[in-house]
Amino acid sequence: MSSAMVADLCVEPVVIGLQESILSTITDRDVHLALWDRTRPAALAWLDHLPWDEIDDIDQVVEKAAAPSAIAQALEDAGYPAGADGQALHSEIVDRAVFFARIMGCERLRWRLEVVETDACRKFHADMVTARLLMSLSGPTTQWIHAGAPDDIRAMRLGAVGLFKGRLLAEHPRILHRSPPIAGTEQTRLLLVINPALAADAQEAAGSAACFPSLMS
Repeated sequence: MSSAMVADLCVEPVVIGLQESILSTITDRDVHLALWDRTRPAALAWLDHLPWDEIDDIDQVVEKAAAPSAIAQALEDAGYPAGADGQALHSEIVDRAVFFARIMGCERLRWRLEVVETDACRKFHADMVTARLLMSLSGPTTQWIHAGAPDDIRAMRLGAVGLFKGRLLAEHPRILHRSPPIAGTEQTRLLLVINPALAADAQEAAGSAACFPSLMS
């Protein structure tokens, strides 16, 4: 192992803070997880009581400038309520998307709002993206570990926002994450996922052009 690699491994790859601004540290070379360690806003508590069988998953590529209107329409189409509750969810997602786009220097995003009832992504992994935002809005929360320490499993707080560096920026990811195993428990989780849209994402989610974060250069 080279001396440079040894030096890199001595740097703490996780940065945790109580303000949203902590998320900006994901652009630092040595940071593999930037975690805004907050609790879920009280205005979103109603999500725990949604009739999950009446809610559709959302997977959409949006331009940053069009995000507010596109997200509002997607939430309505998926069966989320209107009124104050729906507005609180809409505002939460738009705020996270716009801030993420600013951090990553990205004009096009792929966002997903998924109802998870199975052991989806149960293995610890890093995604094939530059960075990915994960926020659990209801139910069991995303788990993460330091690579090489599989028994030291941490769980994000409900409502906390994590930016995980992906394999397009970290050839050897030092932080891995997974969806907690919930099959057979009758538990349901609601997960928000945001990342820069790549060409393949645009095709899959009915988009067209690609978005490549400026920090890849």
